[in-house]
Amino acid sequence: MLPHISSKNAGLRPIAALTAFLPFAALAAPTAADVVVYGGTSGGITAAIQAKRMGCSVILISPGTHLGGLTTGGLGATDIGNKGAIGGMSREFYRRLKTHYQKPSAWRHAPQPKDNGEDTQWTFEPHVASAVFREMLAEAQVRPITGERLDLKNGVVKNGAEITEIRMESGATFTASVFIDATYEGDLMAKAGVSYHVGREANSVYGETLNGVQTARATKHQFVRDVDPYKIPGDPQSGVLPGIQTDPAGPDGSGDRRVQAYNFRLATTDVAANRLSWPKPAHYDPLRYELLLRNFEAGDDRVPWNPVFLPNRKTDTNNNFAFSTDNLGMNYDYPDGDYATRERIVAEHVEYTQGLMWTLANDPRVPEKVRAEIQRLGPAADEFTDNNHFPPQIYVREARRMISDYVMSEKNCLRLEVVPDSVGMGAYNMDSHNVRRHLTADGKVRNEGDIQVGSKPYPISYRSIRPRAAECTNLLAPLVLSSSHIAFGSIRMEPVFMALGQSASTAAVLAIRGKTTVQAVDYTALKTQLLADRQVLDFIPAPRPEAGGTSAPTIKLEGIVVDQRDAILKGFATSSTSARPYHGGDYAHDGNEGKGAQTALFKTTLPSGGKYSVRVAYTALPNRASNVPVTLTTADGPREVTLNQKTPPSLQGMVQPLGTFELKAGENTVELSNAGTDGHVIADAVQWVKQE
Repeated sequence: MLPHISSKNAGLRPIAALTAFLPFAALAAPTAADVVVYGGTSGGITAAIQAKRMGCSVILISPGTHLGGLTTGGLGATDIGNKGAIGGMSREFYRRLKTHYQKPSAWRHAPQPKDNGEDTQWTFEPHVASAVFREMLAEAQVRPITGERLDLKNGVVKNGAEITEIRMESGATFTASVFIDATYEGDLMAKAGVSYHVGREANSVYGETLNGVQTARATKHQFVRDVDPYKIPGDPQSGVLPGIQTDPAGPDGSGDRRVQAYNFRLATTDVAANRLSWPKPAHYDPLRYELLLRNFEAGDDRVPWNPVFLPNRKTDTNNNFAFSTDNLGMNYDYPDGDYATRERIVAEHVEYTQGLMWTLANDPRVPEKVRAEIQRLGPAADEFTDNNHFPPQIYVREARRMISDYVMSEKNCLRLEVVPDSVGMGAYNMDSHNVRRHLTADGKVRNEGDIQVGSKPYPISYRSIRPRAAECTNLLAPLVLSSSHIAFGSIRMEPVFMALGQSASTAAVLAIRGKTTVQAVDYTALKTQLLADRQVLDFIPAPRPEAGGTSAPTIKLEGIVVDQRDAILKGFATSSTSARPYHGGDYAHDGNEGKGAQTALFKTTLPSGGKYSVRVAYTALPNRASNVPVTLTTADGPREVTLNQKTPPSLQGMVQPLGTFELKAGENTVELSNAGTDGHVIADAVQWVKQE
């Protein structure tokens, strides 16, 4: 039996609106308000609360029975980038989480850790996030209406460019002065006649370099062994294994309709008393996982998942490596699909995920160390108790994206173009997961589409969250905002969605007060209100000194050196100069938190192949981690090394050799992770020195 799943905001039709939010289920729900928010996501919740705090009436409608979106659906290891970019009600949410975890009673399956001195909590259990949202909704006296889905045929009634009414499948109708589409799919936006895009634009559309088809750059979460792709090994006539596409990828940088893979963020635990076994799905198809098993047999024995630990020995477990929880290529029909299509896609993702985990835990062809790790963690019995302990939200990483007067692009993420009308900030990497698994011209299986390139904290334009005036004058769409595929890969983070939901609602109230369209809202007034509500609209991180950090003159390292300022940092947002020596102007560290969620990827292009000494720079102290996982590319595939950063580096007091390796010419990488580490992890620099 499959668990009941809500496909974000357009999931399976509920049997009854009985949820964790039952006290708010309206028996005689209002049908008219100043603001109607359609979408029970985290951004929908902040939008509804903001309207009430500003004195307007509001109706919050959730198409499914699950409220809180992915924030309450498994993503408990917050993807954030620079924490300074998050303010307003979004930061209030994370402060309330901190208040909860300061109570000794909050720690049932683990001892209460030492306080880290911050006023926010960025890692949390799903049921705790639900409770915090419930508290905030109750304080604002917002009573969500759940289980009401927009009629996809006749659901939006307009008078010219103005929405006058929206209609649900049930026949219920709702009227408002301003409507906010806070879904991940953008159904209200699309049915209101607003222009939108699905898939990857070509680089030429917005003058980008990271959009469109990506084969050359897709080196992460990639096959590192050649695996036979055919149903009958060695026989192309037998056809390819499930999940492999055979159509040509197209030139790099060209556009297509493919969207990055969806998955479920799994809440697991290693506490035996709270750990369940991985269930085998009713319609288990072993052929679906044959490629995974052959990949193990080819020599890739890495554990294909990424469990990030949360409070109480829980995890937020995400995709990792070549064949994992991302269900590549199985979601293309989701963005524009009707409810039946989406339900079919969600059900297939559930079957895939459950079958994957059962296979990893039980199949004898899986390496013993992998099976042991998967069995060590299992579904948490006290999470998602109304959904058979399975996450109620599929991770819709992208669906529709509005096309408005301003389209956010990679130029914004790199601060090559800075907008003057900010309503919030992004700070995360430009992060696209792979979009498909394909067969190359020479018969090799490869994943395609993965991009992870660092961003600088950047403002998000108000023009990108409201449509063109000619298309709709009283609608805001903060979660399916006007953005290119690659820029959306940075923007699409839950803290940002919460901030944009609040800003959209603020603009809606100002439009109502001014009796004007959302396009004509005075930005000066909007900015004043946003700042009063402690939203963060723009900042530039303090410049780091250029001088070296050694007590003696700067030590010049030989060979090829990449500083952390030039690395792709996921997390590692704190810079320091307190310990010496260090390379460049400073070093970064993980704050000894968010274990498993932070990585530092150092890339270089080697002019020639050969033997290289690969070295990592760090500052050693007793509070450092003794078990830092380091993965580097070699001519023989990836190598994993453990680095003890408690021990002072052996060369020049700054760098520690990982070893001497045979490397190929071209791109080579070294990645530091903080997964499972027992102290602070330092990211400073990586050095490649060719050995003659």
